[in-house]
Amino acid sequence: MSEKQTKDGWVGVTNGKPSVGQSAERSRTTTMNDIIAFTEMTGDRNPVHYDKELAEKTSFGKLIVQGGVTTGILNACVAEDLPGPGTVFLNTNLDFKKAVGVGEEITGRVEVAKMRDDKPICTLLVSVRDAAGDICVEGEATTFTMPLEGL
Repeated sequence: MSEKQTKDGWVGVTNGKPSVGQSAERSRTTTMNDIIAFTEMTGDRNPVHYDKELAEKTSFGKLIVQGGVTTGILNACVAEDLPGPGTVFLNTNLDFKKAVGVGEEITGRVEVAKMRDDKPICTLLVSVRDAAGDICVEGEATTFTMPLEGL
């Protein structure tokens, strides 16, 4: 075997090398404050996020949080749990299936689909579900995990 094939690219990574099939989940309940904070960061003032009467007349039938609020739970899963601290997204490919309303509990899930041994890079299956178990967002993400030990 060449040196490249035997090198462990996960040395020094906080949570160690993950395994294919390993998963992590986080849950939280959305709030109006999420919408306000996201608007402050991005400028997204879409009326479906703020005008309850208008939003109820749309196909959503309710006031909804921005997609970035919904998918933000995936950031926490990746950075805190799996692969863990030091992890950043290299790529995401997400399909939005169902809007999330204010006051709804959501659960983000990440699962290792592929993992490189020579570099701390993972392909993850990702999803966000509502309390009924319906998929709100699903897709795939590629992550890179930096070793933080010794910094």
